[in-house]
This record gives sequence, C-alpha cells and structure tokens, in this order.
Amino acid sequence: MTKKEIYEQKTEEILLSIVKEHAFELVDVEYVKEGGSWYLRAYIDKEGGIAIDDCEVVSRALSEILDQKDFIEDAYILEVSSPGLGRPLKKEKDFVRSMGEEVEIRTYRAFNKQKEFVGILCAYDKESVTIELEDKEEMKFEKSDIALIRLAFDF
Repeated sequence: MTKKEIYEQKTEEILLSIVKEHAFELVDVEYVKEGGSWYLRAYIDKEGGIAIDDCEVVSRALSEILDQKDFIEDAYILEVSSPGLGRPLKKEKDFVRSMGEEVEIRTYRAFNKQKEFVGILCAYDKESVTIELEDKEEMKFEKSDIALIRLAFDF
C-alpha cells in the first residue's frame, strides 16, 4: 500500500465511528496534493443533504483524533464537505444508489470520436459500466477506460 492509501484507510476507519454517531454517511476520503499543499478531504452526506454545521462537527471530532494519533507525516489541510451535486461514483454503494439515474462518463480515450457520454446507468460489475443512451442504445465501458463517472446534473 502507498502512503496515500494508508492515510486514507486509517482516516476512513476513524471517520466511520464519527459519522455513525451523527447518522451521517461517509462518502469518500482522499489525500491529495494540489498546488504544493497536501489536503485530507472527507466527504459526508445524509438524507436531505449536509449543512455547514454538520461538516464542522465532523471536522472538529476528526481533527482531535488525528492530532492524537499523528500518523500523517506531512503538513496537510483538513477539509470536510458534502460530496456535491456531481459526486463521482467510486464505491459499490454509489453504483447501487445511482441505478436508473442519469450519469456522465468521461473516458481516457475516444470511443466513436468522443470522450464524454451521458446516459442512464443500467448495469455495472467489477469490470464494466453500462449506460442507456438517449437513442435507447446501450453502451458498455470497461472501468479501466473511465476517467470519471458521476451523477449528471442539468441547470
């Protein structure tokens, strides 16, 4: 396991008890470097949506435990937030929840001269994702070809 994966896994283990205590859902944890700074991000959700006060409660509890355990070597910025409207689908539960919903898929390489697709999520397994396009045609993608898959949203 990489240092990044270890930090994410340990943080997720800590967060699970915190979010359970408040009846929230842990959507994702990521440890990323952006613009020369490390960020430890936790995405939480609940029925009806997350409020800023919810993020603050989780952030304070998590920060206290992270300070005690002190397993992250680098300086980092802690962020706790909602996953947002265009939340990426990463875990099994994300795909289950999104079945029948409209999703946006961006691929690493072009298929039929395009890299972005929108359709209804109609099937998935460990290796692939299938969507139904507007013309009712189904299109299957290998997960290794997918750069991003998230819920689609229209404004």
